[in-house]
Amino acid sequence: MKKKSTLFPGSFLILFAVLLTSCSPVVLNSYMNPKAAEKNVSHLLIWGMFDKLEYRQPFEQYFAQYFSQKGIKCIGSLSILRPDKKYDYKDLEKKFDSLGVDGILIFNYQNTDKDKSYVPQTTSMYPDYYYNYYSYYSWGYPLYSPGYSVVSTGGYWTTTTVVNLTANLYGNSKDDLLWSAQIAITDPQFIDEASVQIAKTVYADFANKQLIKK
Repeated sequence: MKKKSTLFPGSFLILFAVLLTSCSPVVLNSYMNPKAAEKNVSHLLIWGMFDKLEYRQPFEQYFAQYFSQKGIKCIGSLSILRPDKKYDYKDLEKKFDSLGVDGILIFNYQNTDKDKSYVPQTTSMYPDYYYNYYSYYSWGYPLYSPGYSVVSTGGYWTTTTVVNLTANLYGNSKDDLLWSAQIAITDPQFIDEASVQIAKTVYADFANKQLIKK
């Protein structure tokens, strides 16, 4: 995290912890280091460097589960690192090497963007026979004069929330940066589904760039 801050500050603490629609769109813009010594990884450590343990734990858990289901060995940092301890470089290297970890994928929260938009009211008229099968059946006979119903929609404000994260993949053997990305997820609500949506997007990009080997 370039700037030290709470992972999901303010109102987003409630938003991210409570709900997430399964169709929350994720946008990822990535960069692959052409000079990296390691070209792909097979055993990942997922490290959510978030200030709040209640976000870090489920994020790592569900992210790692998705990659594991895809045939990539993957563990969360909390399975080997205590959240209340500051580790030095040598200790981390020993832990990663003992597990055979060849890639460290680190996530950081950047900021949250909110955009308000107004949905104008619209009014439509529909023949009454639209509303049930018998009305539609009756409409087919002559001498019937269908009535009309007025339906109004809109006339309210909506708020779109976009959460921005950064992700960096480091090779363990040379500690060099293999891949970096800016990730944005729109209107996240359930943290488990948010984690899976992000994992799907990252996995697809890794596969496209041939960064993973099974």
